[in-house]
Order: sequence, then C-alpha cells, then structure tokens
Amino acid sequence: MKSRRRVLTLVASLSGLLVAGPCLALDAPKERPILTVSGKIGEKNAGDKARFDMKMLEALPQHSFTTRTPWYDRPVKFTGPLLSDVLAAVKASGTTISAIAINDYKITIPVSDTQKYKVLVARLLDDQPMPVREKGPLFVIYPFDSDTDLRSSTYYERSIWQLKALDIQ
Repeated sequence: MKSRRRVLTLVASLSGLLVAGPCLALDAPKERPILTVSGKIGEKNAGDKARFDMKMLEALPQHSFTTRTPWYDRPVKFTGPLLSDVLAAVKASGTTISAIAINDYKITIPVSDTQKYKVLVARLLDDQPMPVREKGPLFVIYPFDSDTDLRSSTYYERSIWQLKALDIQ
C-alpha cells in the first residue's frame, strides 16, 4: 500500500511538472494590450509580436525604488517589473531597444543598461497607477539616485514615459 501511494504521489508530481511547462509560454492578453514588443524576440503571442496587458506586467516580479528625477519636485517611488524581466519574458536577443511612446517619441536604449542598472517599466508612481496625463501608464525609469553616472541627459532621455512599444534590434 505504501509503495502504491508513493507511485501515485510521484505520478501526480510529474503530471504537475508536465502541466507547468506550457504555462511558461507567453499567454495572450485578456484585457486591452498596453505594451507591444517586436523585433528579435523568441516568444510571441500576437503574430510576430508579443503583447502585454497590465495584468501580465503585474504578474512579472515587481520591484520598487525611490529616486529624484528632473520631472518631479520631490523623490518619488516607482514600481513595476524590471525591463530585463520583460525582455526575458519575450526571449529578446538583440543589443538595442527602440522604445516608443504614445506620441511616437522614440529613444534607443542599449540592452546592456538592463544588465547594469535596475531599469524599471514602472506602472505605479507612489503606489498609484499613472494616468496618461501623469506620464503613464508605463514609464521606463532609471534609479538615478543609485549611481551618480545616471544623473545625466543621456539617461534622462532614455527614461521614456507613456511607453507603448519596444522594438528589439
């Protein structure tokens, strides 16, 4: 009886592992897509692109930091997934990211920045969602207070708000 129970437990465990595999694939958004990733990506859920709704971004590991910026008169707290986690979710393989805002403003971010700094795709500002008029709903932000090198126009320009798309090259 004990050996039968162990076999059933083992089979149940293995079944769980087999079921878990496909769950790692990037699901299609269930709500309105808020971020589109294209280019050199290995994981897609919308033709040749990957689309994320807000719940999908919330499901990624969340990180927070408080930093001073040129856009706010006090230090503010940003929360969201690391840009590197978004890139990992789509299996990005490029060296540069073309980040595009709702108004079609475009900036290039080296992928190496995501390995060197904790760059966020912030979805919360001081623990609140960011409306479009407040630079939301997504804001690529660097932890400016963590490294004096980041306090320069180069990194301020890479901090794109109202983010809508990433094109990996």
